[in-house]
Amino acid sequence: ISPADIISTVEFNHTGELLATGDKGGRVVIFQREPESKTEPFSQGEYNVYSTFQSHEPEFDYLKSLEIEEKINKIRWLPQQNAAHFLLSTNDKTIKLWKVSERDKRPEGYNLKDEEGRIKDISTVTSLQVPVLKPMDLMVEVTPRRVFANAHTYHINSISVNSDYETYMSADDLRINLWHLDITDRSFNIVDIKPANMEDLTEVITAAEFHPYHCNLFVYSSSKGTLRLCDMREAALCDKHSKLFEEPEDPSARSFFSEIISSVSDVKFSHSGRYLLTRDYLTAKVWDLNMESKPLETYQVHDYLRSKLCSLYENDCIFDKFECAWNGSDSVIMTGAYNNFFRMFDRNTKRDVTLEASRESSKPRAVLKPRRVCAAGGKRRKDDISVDSLDFTKKILHTAWHPTENIIAIAATNNLYIFQDKLNSEMH
Repeated sequence: ISPADIISTVEFNHTGELLATGDKGGRVVIFQREPESKTEPFSQGEYNVYSTFQSHEPEFDYLKSLEIEEKINKIRWLPQQNAAHFLLSTNDKTIKLWKVSERDKRPEGYNLKDEEGRIKDISTVTSLQVPVLKPMDLMVEVTPRRVFANAHTYHINSISVNSDYETYMSADDLRINLWHLDITDRSFNIVDIKPANMEDLTEVITAAEFHPYHCNLFVYSSSKGTLRLCDMREAALCDKHSKLFEEPEDPSARSFFSEIISSVSDVKFSHSGRYLLTRDYLTAKVWDLNMESKPLETYQVHDYLRSKLCSLYENDCIFDKFECAWNGSDSVIMTGAYNNFFRMFDRNTKRDVTLEASRESSKPRAVLKPRRVCAAGGKRRKDDISVDSLDFTKKILHTAWHPTENIIAIAATNNLYIFQDKLNSEMH
């Protein structure tokens, strides 16, 4: 596997008709859902490649003697306003706004240019004609419309478009900036947690997101496991949060790894705007915006790894940043794990399932079989996988759920898997 082909972000647009992935090589691939066929009314449209473009190139910061990777950290779609689509993509330092549009006609019959586009000698032009638009093969054009650069000293980990559709924010390890989509040469710093003396640094920002419909609210998570909800109406610099969500630590469970595994790797508002979903190393948690003292629900993603934290620390896996996702109705949450497994938790029935995204298990149209991992020393059933045989190089960090339907996109290293619900409720 070439490292450049490893998928680093996955994102559906607001209708779910388009799906974008970014990779470590700085490329963005957009997939489009094919319309349902008339002959097979129940066959859902499949996703096929719509456009591929190079979003970022490797750069070099000469002042700091640092290489800036081309890897795409995040992609966010803007809600569609006209026939074109717009998306934001970012690497560690630079955010770009891209326009994706279609062309299926071309002008012909210019007076001053010949068919090849060369300028004609004016003395040869004896009559005037009206240029006409002729049909041509569909072309998808991707053009950069804005480049938002030079605003982040540290690595950008999140971008989030505001519900006013005019502004967006970008977060790095210590600061969050607010941008206007039309203005590239300045942004406003709305959170700054950098201490006067860097030796006093105790936490960093790990993720940030705007509320889905209150344009003044946003949340950011930290490496200490806390969530801070901020209201931009209170002050221009939101250093004082409106709410702090934090679960008190159980002193009896404290270990050398407690702080590392409590770091929040992702935070997502529910579609309703009432709840927050967070992911740390071993758990996914649902928080109610009205209750700061503890999470409403805690789901064990892979509790069988508790006994393996030492070796996961040695091979750096303990620092992996898993993302999480809500389904369209906020009733199911999804997040990734190791061995190409991903987990789903139904909040109503409290049932959960482990599924595998791999070439062997994911033949087209095949129903996914639930998988089980048994803890070391536990009783093994047929088809169970022992913790010791899990492959920690195969990890599902990036997942996305279609905004309205039961269609999910799973990035497994350099492969993108798209699963959808059959008419009964099994994923396939």
